[in-house]
Amino acid sequence: GWKDAISPTIINFNNEKMQITWAARELFPSKNVSFSYTFDEGKNKIWKPCPTYLLDQDYNSGCLFKTEGPTLAFSIRNSDGSEELFSKTLKSDFYIKPNPPENVTFFWKADTVTVSCNKPERAVKCLRLELQYKSKFDKDWQSRTSKCCSVGEQGFDPRKCYSFRVRLKRLVPYCNVVNYSSDWEAETFWMNGTLLDSCDDDIKSPSNTVIVLSGLLAVLLIMLVLLILLCKWQRLQKSVMPAIPDPKYIFADLFNDHNGNFQEWIDKTDHAMVQTKLEYEEPECIIEAESQQEDEKNSDKQGPQEKSFSFSRAAENNDPKASQIACLMPTSSTIASFAGFQILMNDDMYVML
Repeated sequence: GWKDAISPTIINFNNEKMQITWAARELFPSKNVSFSYTFDEGKNKIWKPCPTYLLDQDYNSGCLFKTEGPTLAFSIRNSDGSEELFSKTLKSDFYIKPNPPENVTFFWKADTVTVSCNKPERAVKCLRLELQYKSKFDKDWQSRTSKCCSVGEQGFDPRKCYSFRVRLKRLVPYCNVVNYSSDWEAETFWMNGTLLDSCDDDIKSPSNTVIVLSGLLAVLLIMLVLLILLCKWQRLQKSVMPAIPDPKYIFADLFNDHNGNFQEWIDKTDHAMVQTKLEYEEPECIIEAESQQEDEKNSDKQGPQEKSFSFSRAAENNDPKASQIACLMPTSSTIASFAGFQILMNDDMYVML
């Protein structure tokens, strides 16, 4: 009964090499065994010893040898070969494990991907090409199987990066008694028909782009806010502290030609005074010493409500400019505005403010 418990693993690698393994420590504890095989049929069998043993802690746990025919017979015996522990005859073609697909190509058209590979030399009808893929948003692989040696799938998003892998499978039970598939071909990464080194590049690139664009947007917003604040500050500054006109620009000839000498400038601008008098149509004013004295007496009687201007010395000296200025001055104030400036009048002097 313990012989029936022996269930060796049999693999025919692409019908080129055979590998038969067994659980040495569980089946034959503290005991080494030998292996022999033959591909001959009938009574005249020639048994060959195992050319390459597979070891498990220095115990023989398997044998690797060349595939030489469709029918295999093997025997497991004790170390000296005197006792047979297990034997079996089988069809080696039903234990084939194919090689990985060769020259795998990807063809992209819109949202459809077609994967193809070279056809194997043997048993193409027994093979199927399996395609597996997933994006960075998928947890599990998506699978698609088709006849060898081309498989296609639709619905790929050109904005996503996909991982692809392919392998060949043997049909069960028509061609194999064991469901063997080849090893996976090297995994590749694609995005919209472009081969990438890794889908991590697709994840990092947008994040870097977003960071750069966010930084530029933040700088533009800060500059816009500063510009708005600057405009508002200028408006506030003008409303609170209005600009004081510079007399140099209003009376350029006073400061450039006369170095600020008001008396000299007044003497040179008789025509301007006359023109100003005509424009404002002020009533003609005759200043005499007697009328001035009467005005002073009247002012003393009226009290502090009104105060007339005194130009005694100017009148005595018959100063026509003073007479003209007096005509322009309001009699209810001691400060008069003249050409945008304020002029303070006194008995024998006038000051331009």
